[in-house]
Amino acid sequence: MGRILFGGTAALLICIFLSPKFIEFLREREFGQHIREDGPAGHHQKAGTPTMGGVIIFLAVSVSFLILTNYEWRSVGVFGAAIACALLGFADDYTKLIKRRSLGLRARTKLIVTVAISLALWWVARHEAHLPAQLWLRFVDYHIDLGPFYPVLIYLVVAGTTSAVNLTDGLDGLAAGCVAIVLLAYIGITFITFDYDLAVLAGCLVGACIGFLWYNAFPATIFMGDTGSLGLGGAIAGLAVMTQTEVLLILLGGIFVVEALSVAIQVISFQTTRKRVFLMAPIHHHFELGGWSETKIILRFWIVASICGAIGFTIYRQSRGL
Repeated sequence: MGRILFGGTAALLICIFLSPKFIEFLREREFGQHIREDGPAGHHQKAGTPTMGGVIIFLAVSVSFLILTNYEWRSVGVFGAAIACALLGFADDYTKLIKRRSLGLRARTKLIVTVAISLALWWVARHEAHLPAQLWLRFVDYHIDLGPFYPVLIYLVVAGTTSAVNLTDGLDGLAAGCVAIVLLAYIGITFITFDYDLAVLAGCLVGACIGFLWYNAFPATIFMGDTGSLGLGGAIAGLAVMTQTEVLLILLGGIFVVEALSVAIQVISFQTTRKRVFLMAPIHHHFELGGWSETKIILRFWIVASICGAIGFTIYRQSRGL
């Protein structure tokens, strides 16, 4: 417990004390957020806000974790996946800001890198952490042997989680707060399974997210960018794989699932009927255009995320007979 608290506190303080200088650095180089023209009108005033705050998040996590870890394969695998996803996000941010490509990296490049990250995570899970190639249905305490399809599951978890967290990162503090809530649930889960090194990593991630929220909360003075959203999504995906809670993650990260589904529903509906189900997707923009204030949306989404996390954690405890 001491290492978890120390790691989380250290990551939080690193974020709080280093962020002002980093924000100043980004402003001097005009590394500011580009706002989509068809987005909510209130967002245009956010144009130019420094982005790539994920660099600070993962600097804080890396310093804290690498000092406190026992270098067990499960935690090293999750940390590696998170850093790799963060680097992919950094390359995407860099392409948007420096090379002025509004869409960032090409879709094929992202796909290839995500597949490579997933295969590396699979290798660690199977050959170093010695996890069985199984899909656990914690709701009914039943598992399915996947055999050669296990890498496919890991790819779906990594690709789906990183994309969903990235879609959620559309309002000040929304993604950082929701990620911190999910990671708190994983601290509890890893504590139950005595995976204390994983718990230390989750604690460092929570601390970094909360420290980042000091500047990312409404009105934000910095955004996490794809560096942060993809990296944090990769961390959650890695934790799900190493704790074999891939299916339970649908509930634990319920708010991310809702955000991703809203985009899928909107696209399918428009392509088939030329009609929109939501005023705008992801769904947080629907509520925004419906008249809800940004802070009200954020707080209510955090509440929903907390409920999902609590229910998911309870289901996991019951599946372990606790």
